[in-house]
Amino acid sequence: MYLSKIFLSWQKARNPYEIHRELWRLFPDRPDDMRNFLFRVEKQKKRIGTEILMQSMQEPMKADTTCHIIAVREYDLSLKKGQRFRFRLRANPIKKINDEKGRINRKGETKKCRVPLINEEEQKVWLEHKLANICSLETLIINREVPLYFHKHKEQRSGKFLTVLFDGFLGIEYPIAFVDMVKKGIGPAKAFGCGLLSLARV
Repeated sequence: MYLSKIFLSWQKARNPYEIHRELWRLFPDRPDDMRNFLFRVEKQKKRIGTEILMQSMQEPMKADTTCHIIAVREYDLSLKKGQRFRFRLRANPIKKINDEKGRINRKGETKKCRVPLINEEEQKVWLEHKLANICSLETLIINREVPLYFHKHKEQRSGKFLTVLFDGFLGIEYPIAFVDMVKKGIGPAKAFGCGLLSLARV
C-alpha cells in the first residue's frame, strides 16, 4: 500500500463530491477498476485549497488534474498481536431504519434509510461494534464536526451528511483481520473522505 499527501485546488475541493473524482484521476488507464483508495481531508483553506491524506493499493501517478502530489511513501502493515497504536478516524456513524413511506425494494422488502447517530454514546457503540473481535479500544475522544454539504451536478441534487473525528488508542488482537479492515476502511461515506484509519506506533 501507499500513503500520499495530496494538495487539491479550491475550485474542486469546495465541493466534497468532487474530491473523490479528482483523486481517481491520479490512477489513469483504470476506468473500469474499483476505486480502491481511501482519503481524509487534513487541512482546508477557503479559496486556496485542501491538503489530503490518501491511502491506496497502487502508487498515484501525476496527471492532468487539479491534484498535486506532495509526497508518497510505501505503507508496510506488518503487525503483531498485542501492538498498541494511536489512531485517527473520520467516520459517518449511522443506523438503518425502515423507510417512513413504506417503500418496497426489488426483493419485496421495506426499504431501509440511513440515519446519522448524533449521541456520543451511540457513536462510541458504533465504533466498538466495527472494531469488535479485531482490536481493543483503549481510549477514545469524539470530536464533533460541522455538516458537509455537497452537490451532484449531473443529478442536480444537493445534500449533507454528518461526520465525526475519532482519536484514541487501540491494541491489536487479530492482525490479519485488522489489516483487512484498514485496507477496506470503516463505515459508509468513503467517497466523501470517511473510513481511513490512520495509525501511529506508541
